[in-house]
Amino acid sequence: MDQTNHSITLYSAQTKYVHELLIREGVVYSKASYVHQKYQESAKIFQTAYDWFVQYMADYVPKPSDAEYPYWAFTQPHSVDTSGDGVVLTLDVPLDEAVFFDMYDWLKIMRLQYIGETKTEEDIFRRQLTQYGIRHESDILLTNFYPDLKRQIQDSWQRLFRHHEKIKSGDASDVGSVQAGMWQLRRDWLKDRTKTINTTDNSG
Repeated sequence: MDQTNHSITLYSAQTKYVHELLIREGVVYSKASYVHQKYQESAKIFQTAYDWFVQYMADYVPKPSDAEYPYWAFTQPHSVDTSGDGVVLTLDVPLDEAVFFDMYDWLKIMRLQYIGETKTEEDIFRRQLTQYGIRHESDILLTNFYPDLKRQIQDSWQRLFRHHEKIKSGDASDVGSVQAGMWQLRRDWLKDRTKTINTTDNSG
């Protein structure tokens, strides 16, 4: 990671619309409507994950009144999704403006899955679901049929933040790939390097 005592270099894929707005306005905030527009038929799954994240991210980084959903960034350029039309921004972000976590833990939340302390713990939980006749783990969060299991899964998601302080201090040794969430993008965080890619939506 490229990190100093006060800031960290992050890479974030954004549409040309967001990039142009950032240059023009100096600061941009992501809106829930962008996510609904981007994911359409899958929006309920993403909204479930995003709404949970927003609730707890505020415990780590104060939420500006204009922000609704976070922007995502990564410490390694190869982790950035470069499909579609847009740009990859290189940012110098103050450490206190981001929350840090393992990308692979976040992917589990995006699939509405349980996060265990270990893979063994996750396997035990999934075997329990099989015994209950539950074929799709996401059904637990998207229906009201399994309140106790829903609580177990959502409680397990707190483990997303288990690496935050270590990553802030420069130690990512236990992390598969470092991802960051930010409430805003600021023009004064931009470094000179901006790589053009290919999306056409205007989401974060």
